[in-house]
Amino acid sequence: MRGILRRRPRWTIVTAAPNTEGALHWGDTWFANDLADALGRADIDARVVTRGGANNPDRDRDDVVIVLRGLKRITPRRPRRGGARWILWVISHPELVEPDEMAEYDAVFAASTTWGNENVRPLLQATNTRRFTPEAASPDSGAGVLFVGSTRGEFRPAVHASLAAGVELTVYGVGWEAFLPPERIAGEFLANDLLPAAYASAGIVLNDHWREMADLGFLSNRLFDATATGTRVISDAANGLTDVFGSTVLTFRDAAELMELLGRPRDTGFPSREERLELAARVARDHSFDARAGVLIEAAAGI
Repeated sequence: MRGILRRRPRWTIVTAAPNTEGALHWGDTWFANDLADALGRADIDARVVTRGGANNPDRDRDDVVIVLRGLKRITPRRPRRGGARWILWVISHPELVEPDEMAEYDAVFAASTTWGNENVRPLLQATNTRRFTPEAASPDSGAGVLFVGSTRGEFRPAVHASLAAGVELTVYGVGWEAFLPPERIAGEFLANDLLPAAYASAGIVLNDHWREMADLGFLSNRLFDATATGTRVISDAANGLTDVFGSTVLTFRDAAELMELLGRPRDTGFPSREERLELAARVARDHSFDARAGVLIEAAAGI
């Protein structure tokens, strides 16, 4: 008698990205793809849809739906009988989460150790440790100081202070033509598959947060990606940052502090290569998408 084929659990990951080609430029999309790959390695049939797919009838065939909460609220689709277990993972813009929103879900996670109530479990952002590794490129062979991110409609303080410090700054992102000379802008977009090498080869990777996210402990995905490559990282101060990255990621509170950090000799003013590689190994061990997938799988089994 032939064996009965076992059906793999079917999961869908819903992002806040719109259903357009522009979704490919959303960090949420790549985050979701990396999570889906990790779930696949755990023998789960995982797919990614944009926010418009949350209420597609196909969701009635899912076992689990994970909603990555960003800029837009997504209401779970609830059929009269059965239906998927819905998990909310707040990864950004917690200030936009509405008071009654979390009660709609079977389980809630947040990419912060301090935000939420007793029903919210912490689950920080993560990195794809198969791509973001110290072997992605030779250290110090790329940009002197690298910033990857849009303007968000303002002359972001990290970029402004870097220019004032007179460092060799390379910027990728949308909207910078309003603030920077053309020679400082390397491109509007840096393809996601080129990010690991760009980070690993940079002299310094700059990071900053939305103010609300820094205050509420929502650590940027860029921190996990960049530190996993062993590069030097400077970030604005954020609640909980040193708990995760220790003193290997240097932090600044204002433009003057950032200018002072950028003025240091890299060989003496920054953590050594050995210290950065130790942090990269910790990030790979504790903050991979495979680790996050394991937590979500365990949570879904308990619902």
